[in-house]
Amino acid sequence: MKFKLRAENTGGELLLFKEEAAFDRLFFTKDRFNKYFTIAWNRGPSQTLTIDGTAYDFPANALVTLLFNQSFHFEDPANVVAWQFNREFYCIIDHDSEVSCVGFLFSSTDHLFVKLDEQGGQKLQLLLEVFIEEFGNPDHIQHEMLLVLLKRLVIYTTHLAKLGHLPVKKLPDERFHIIRKFNLLVEANFKSEHSVSFYAAQLCKSPKTLSNLFAIFNQKSPSQVIQERIMAEAKRLLYYTDRSVKQLTFELGFEDVSYFSNFFKKNAGLSPSDFRNQPVSSR
Repeated sequence: MKFKLRAENTGGELLLFKEEAAFDRLFFTKDRFNKYFTIAWNRGPSQTLTIDGTAYDFPANALVTLLFNQSFHFEDPANVVAWQFNREFYCIIDHDSEVSCVGFLFSSTDHLFVKLDEQGGQKLQLLLEVFIEEFGNPDHIQHEMLLVLLKRLVIYTTHLAKLGHLPVKKLPDERFHIIRKFNLLVEANFKSEHSVSFYAAQLCKSPKTLSNLFAIFNQKSPSQVIQERIMAEAKRLLYYTDRSVKQLTFELGFEDVSYFSNFFKKNAGLSPSDFRNQPVSSR
């Protein structure tokens, strides 16, 4: 089943997929004009989820969040329930003070697989049933009702993700927000700014303070976050496009092809050309 609501006046779209055998996403080809954020729920046994050419284990009764510019394929999409929405329907940045998910729940490098317990699965099932009911009520308040339900879904997913990924010792929200803001800044600037000092200055912090904060939260270092974001984009472009290594060098903010190739090989274990030419199953 596929449900869809489109607001003609804004272009906002909300979609719900349930028991769809052909559900996937190819950002650089058929889906390049549909910038949907995705929240997917695996209601069946553990299966493989391939994101931008890399295979991950998608546990049974778990959630995963995916950005609009990611391509993905499920081993068994018929067992997946997925909600998709674009910025015009629900802008997570505009609502960040309510949901606190920007820069945490949706990421280009760290994919959050949120395991549900039995009670959590029951709650999500009830929410799913309400979604389906509202999709079947095309009255004048349908858009508003579905927007409220989506916000509830995002808040619930964020709550579960925080429980599983943040340290037991509760730290002031300000510190957590700094990490999320850092991730947002990296997402917006990684193609032109590669140094931790740039992002630290934007946050009015020293590079050392940032590194210490990330360590407290058991996170990768700021430099690792930057490098992994660059690598994720480089791999996506090599995997899905025919742009030359020289084009990628300048697109990703490097001034020298050799330097970029060495950077890529250091992080991936092989050169950009070898990565592109290797069998898909090896990536």
